[in-house]
Amino acid sequence: MRTIAFHLNCLVKGGAERVVSNLANKFAQEGYKVYVATEWYDENEFVLDERVTRVHVGLRKEDENKNRITKFFLRIKYLKQFMKEYHPDLLIAFAQRANYRALMAQKGTDVPVVISIRTNPTGHYDALSDKIQIKWLFPKAAGCVFQTTGQKEFFKPYLQDNSTIIINPINPKFFDVPFPAEREKAVVHHARIVDFKNQPMLIRAFVKVHKKHPDWVLRIYGDDSHDGTLEILKSLISENKAEDYIFLMGDSETLEKEIVKGRVYAFTSDWEGLPNSLLEAMALGMPIVSTDCPCGGPRTVMEDGVSGLLIPIKDEDALVDGLNKLIEDPELCERLGSEASKIKERANADAVFEQWKDYIELVLNRCGKN
Repeated sequence: MRTIAFHLNCLVKGGAERVVSNLANKFAQEGYKVYVATEWYDENEFVLDERVTRVHVGLRKEDENKNRITKFFLRIKYLKQFMKEYHPDLLIAFAQRANYRALMAQKGTDVPVVISIRTNPTGHYDALSDKIQIKWLFPKAAGCVFQTTGQKEFFKPYLQDNSTIIINPINPKFFDVPFPAEREKAVVHHARIVDFKNQPMLIRAFVKVHKKHPDWVLRIYGDDSHDGTLEILKSLISENKAEDYIFLMGDSETLEKEIVKGRVYAFTSDWEGLPNSLLEAMALGMPIVSTDCPCGGPRTVMEDGVSGLLIPIKDEDALVDGLNKLIEDPELCERLGSEASKIKERANADAVFEQWKDYIELVLNRCGKN
């Protein structure tokens, strides 16, 4: 029986955590022995299959008052202990710090480590400390999973050569959702309310769109990240006296039913890894205006003019033009939405799992673990 382990900080509801929980559950269902090694537990987490074993590898109660450097090395020590005790055939690390920890803990074990890049490397992997750790640690990786070509091209050829690109699986509840008989004249957006999503640009742009199309509204769905962005959005709505046509809807457990009530979808991030919200909107068959943000997530899944409209980041005028174009051309909307919905062929859970499975088996065979 193959034994694989995933390592990440926790399973709180988020993009990487959803991918790990889905993969762990699917591998367990396929007969693999699966471990998920996490640094801590959280209240609002994804649920694991009962056949998946979760192991705490983070700090312990007696470590709380120790200094930062000591805690850093203890995290590596506890992960190494896990690798030696449970001895998985392969450890797959998710996200930046987990990548570093896994490769440090690998020394003295014979457990190969696959790392994964889940965000824009520019701004996250280019500080001096990152450059030092990457040069020292990344050559030790048995492989790497990227989400976009832009991520892959950021790193040296030695990492590219042993890598693959696998996009995120889409939650199946976003597949085959029927449009309501009467759809609202509404632009919709759903994402966490946080600075890099640039929802303020969306509000400013829609104020201009509304002057031309006063019967249209904007609905923004998403929970507050508490970084001050929500307060900025509220202030913009108030300043523009837009309370009657721009609505902050908060989070929703039935987004798949809410998004399709609108006719146009807007995505405005300044940077991303591979955004789940964009994939979900595509799966719903929404006509989309999206920023062509680094590190290439939208461009990886969307073709400009075919399955959506791509615009430069932080270009408010281009966003206004794109929204007006879709509002005024129902035939274009239908064509773009129909093409966008085909993403489910590439990003359904089974298709993504098979890509992960094939790559994991390739790495294991390359490492002599037949």
